[in-house]
Amino acid sequence: MPELPARPVLADFQRYVTALEAERGFASQTPVDKCLLLGEEIGELFRAVREKEGIAIDPNAKVGAIADELADVFIFVCSLANRYGIDLEEAFRTKEVTNKTRTWVSR
Repeated sequence: MPELPARPVLADFQRYVTALEAERGFASQTPVDKCLLLGEEIGELFRAVREKEGIAIDPNAKVGAIADELADVFIFVCSLANRYGIDLEEAFRTKEVTNKTRTWVSR
């Protein structure tokens, strides 16, 4: 079973996801498979937020904890990045360089 270092950096999470997918038999899933699964996880996150905020949900719906659903979303984001050879830390830093040049307006 893969393990994360005590103080993981983003690259450690990406390596961990690669190892856990191999161990659990998910390594052959395509990027499209992962996108669809990510969409499902985002839906579960939204349901958890709706419940926390007191917005009506199906009383028979299974609702996870927000933290659990965020972790699931993060795993799928790492998985997609891995399939496309994207270093998430580098992508984040590059995107923030662009974002810092933008003007943000609250509406």
